[in-house]
Amino acid sequence: MRLSPLSLSLLLALGGCSLAPALPKPALPVPDTYGTAPVDEATAKSATASAAAIGWRRMFGDPRLQRLIEVALEHNRDLRLAVLNVSQMQAQYDIQRSYRVPGVDAGLEGSRQRSSSDGGNSTAIQETRSASLGISAFEVDLFGRVSSLSEAAFARYLTSEHGLRAARLSLIGAVAEAYFAERLADEQLRLTELTLADWRQSLDLARKLKLAQQSSGLDIAQAEGQVATAEADLESRQRALAQARNGLALLLGTEPPADLPPPTPLAQQPVLTQLPPGLPSDLLAHRPDIQQAEQALIAANADIGAARAAFFPRLLLTLSVGAISPSFGSLFAGAHQTWAFTPQISQPIFQGGRLRAELRLAELRRSAAVVEYEKAIQTAFREVRDGLAGSATFGRQIQAQERAVASAERRRELSTLRYRAGLDSRLELLDAQRQAYASQLGLLELRRDDIRNAIGLYKALGGGRLEQG
Repeated sequence: MRLSPLSLSLLLALGGCSLAPALPKPALPVPDTYGTAPVDEATAKSATASAAAIGWRRMFGDPRLQRLIEVALEHNRDLRLAVLNVSQMQAQYDIQRSYRVPGVDAGLEGSRQRSSSDGGNSTAIQETRSASLGISAFEVDLFGRVSSLSEAAFARYLTSEHGLRAARLSLIGAVAEAYFAERLADEQLRLTELTLADWRQSLDLARKLKLAQQSSGLDIAQAEGQVATAEADLESRQRALAQARNGLALLLGTEPPADLPPPTPLAQQPVLTQLPPGLPSDLLAHRPDIQQAEQALIAANADIGAARAAFFPRLLLTLSVGAISPSFGSLFAGAHQTWAFTPQISQPIFQGGRLRAELRLAELRRSAAVVEYEKAIQTAFREVRDGLAGSATFGRQIQAQERAVASAERRRELSTLRYRAGLDSRLELLDAQRQAYASQLGLLELRRDDIRNAIGLYKALGGGRLEQG
């Protein structure tokens, strides 16, 4: 059977081989478990699947926070850039993929030419019209150069997709952290306002006792200093709240809506602080940054195949069929039929070491991608273990701090009664008041830190993998 030039070129294109090296996945550079106790594999995988299915709406039950996350997912500028980056990578992949099939062009051309003879005594004008349909300089992928470049472009497109997931998860976590930082600043401000009002009453009491000659001027000086300290602390808390709100607005990409639901106190936040860790190997499927590093490794490996193929001959095919006629009217009726088939083969001979340097560069980039992939796994492992350590200790620490707050409050109340009765000095009351204030501030910060640890663990486990809304 006789093959046409076009059929021959298509068969050659489909029969190309790849020079990209095999890419075995590097072994996990981390232990098999997150702790010293062994974990049943079936149980761990089931638990991790449940953790991956926890979407942010379930993770963060505060309606106000849910509304803020929705706004951020719609307006945040960094997330918009990540979406545009995915679109760019997809367009680059589409461009590279198009080189794997022949491009067909159609052309229509007309020309007029004047010629003279007999020393210029007679002239003639010749007109030519032509139409053509053909393939121009299509590379037959004999050694997989074009397919390797296409594979690398596709892997980089997937890298951008996983990067978008990572950016989305990071944004959700950042909005949650900023929201709870605002809640902490707001509750600390309200606590400072209440404390300042209490200390001002204590100052009034000291002044009344001084008028009754039951205390000295030293008591008044101590009370005035205490009130001034609280007033300075109040300004600091107001500034912290304003800055926390500014940071939250930046993450949202716009001002918070006016119809937000009322906030939930830190002590009553419906945040899941206990999440199942599963096995370290499951992070490969759940962490978008690890998947991103893996696709970058695949792209770097495909680049080696393209660099190797550059050492071998390149075959370019040009094919055209058409017709030539003196006029457009007869171009498709009785015109002269034409065709041309032009194969071209080129073999690099001397490039000044450029091809070897490009191959070496591709190999070094793959080695760097392996290191980055392993580092991403180790970082994820460390973040999960840190989160689990926090989950195991924050609950008991908060309970102990709550007991400390209750004890400090009892001491403050008793010291106030004893001071009014003249049994304790002003210094004892001052110390009791400061201890109660500090223990309450510490409890607020602990509750925020517990929630922040849960957010970090949620991100470390690749939370929300099964929820896109």
